Amino acid sequence: MQRYDRLKKILSLDPDQDFLAIYRLTATYEFPWDFTRALELALYRTYAVPSIGRLLAETAEFTDRTQKRYDDTALLLDAVVEHGFDSDIGRTAIRRVNQMHRSYDITNEDMRYVLCTFVVIPKRWLDDYGWRPLTRHEQRASANYYTTLGRHMGIQDIPGSYEEFESTLNAYEKEHFGWDEGGRKVADATLDLMASWYPAPLAPLVRGAALALLDEPLLRAFRFDAPDPRVRRLVHGVLKLRGRAVRLLPPRSAPHYGRQNPEIKGYPDGYDVGELGTFPVPGKGGCPVPHPRRAAGADAQQ
Repeated sequence: MQRYDRLKKILSLDPDQDFLAIYRLTATYEFPWDFTRALELALYRTYAVPSIGRLLAETAEFTDRTQKRYDDTALLLDAVVEHGFDSDIGRTAIRRVNQMHRSYDITNEDMRYVLCTFVVIPKRWLDDYGWRPLTRHEQRASANYYTTLGRHMGIQDIPGSYEEFESTLNAYEKEHFGWDEGGRKVADATLDLMASWYPAPLAPLVRGAALALLDEPLLRAFRFDAPDPRVRRLVHGVLKLRGRAVRLLPPRSAPHYGRQNPEIKGYPDGYDVGELGTFPVPGKGGCPVPHPRRAAGADAQQ
């Protein structure tokens, strides 16, 4: 297989009917490392919306149990990509996400904004750092994929195209980005988590590199000092060089799913999708439909 053969396969599929297959090929064969980084950045952006950042801080899940929350979020999203919306495991993952969200007073607008980040930020990342940009065909498939995910989550007024996802994201950030102490705590905890994945002497470098990837509205919202322009240029340059190097490598012969990422630290002996995340306290809300915590067919993942 040549470097662009899989893209030919992607372009042969229908983005309105085969969006799951296209998204899976794009995310797990073409750009697995880039999608991981882009989705990390997408979630990070959401902390700058005070209602989101404050809630995450109040739950203490993203400040006191940051690695577990990172793992569970990545694994639940990954389960749908790997197994599909109609599989037992995919349905279990979505149900777990819904149970957790329904335990809190989260507006539809905030939920829709988070969904927008999953569509828009990977495209922007690949435009800047990927070994090739995301095609319009893939953008359309991604929009359809997350539209379907959003419907399963009960989100209303979901944008109908990539362009609408992007305009919705831009408008929401312009109106809502702002300072909140809780959001800053969650942002700092996430930076500390990322630094913990590397030897301790490298921690300041990792934090500096992460801050160099944040745009000005995000830096202002968190009240972070502006990164040194030389550090910003270096980080962006290294990522661009990586993309060029990947272009010269043979194409991936097997998919790489999020559960295989070395950043997932909490489940060395495997996990059950139905046990990921937090569970609502009885009588305090949650999914209105009773379900067993272990769904039939939701086999443990390795």
